[in-house]
Amino acid sequence: MVKVNSIVAIYDRQAEVEAGVRDLQSAGFDLKKLSVLGREHESGQRLLGHYMARSGRMRYLGPRGAFWNELWDMLAGAACFTVSGIGRILVAGHFAMGVVDATDVPVDGLSEVGSSLYSMSIPKACILRYESALKMHRLLLVAFGSVREVLQIKDLLRPSQPAETNIHFATEEAQSAA
Repeated sequence: MVKVNSIVAIYDRQAEVEAGVRDLQSAGFDLKKLSVLGREHESGQRLLGHYMARSGRMRYLGPRGAFWNELWDMLAGAACFTVSGIGRILVAGHFAMGVVDATDVPVDGLSEVGSSLYSMSIPKACILRYESALKMHRLLLVAFGSVREVLQIKDLLRPSQPAETNIHFATEEAQSAA
């Protein structure tokens, strides 16, 4: 397990996530440390697919295309996974490779998404809550950094009104320093 400090914000609407990402970008936060995860909607609108554009970027043809395509342009990493018990998950950012790595080393009782969160020092009880949020079509914003960075991120995300925000410190020393 890699010891990293992380923050997970749960959002109900994509406009709120977009505002949170823009706020972090405006503040100069390193977007390579940021990811957004969401379950693909089954709203009756037809998903056409995912494809690699000539630019080398992943593209999404579906009801939330503008949202995912913008995130995939901003954040390094793009993926779509079918996760047992959750459904099809879209990922923008570094977390995409974490899910791939988690398929090699699964954690008992956790999905690939959960195993990847666990590898970031996030406790299992919290992971189960995050997986439930994904099942309910909520969006997760996941970031990592120093103690100072994750505390700053929490403050920067406040105006975007996440439904829930949790900081996970890698060590007890980090927790007491906060």
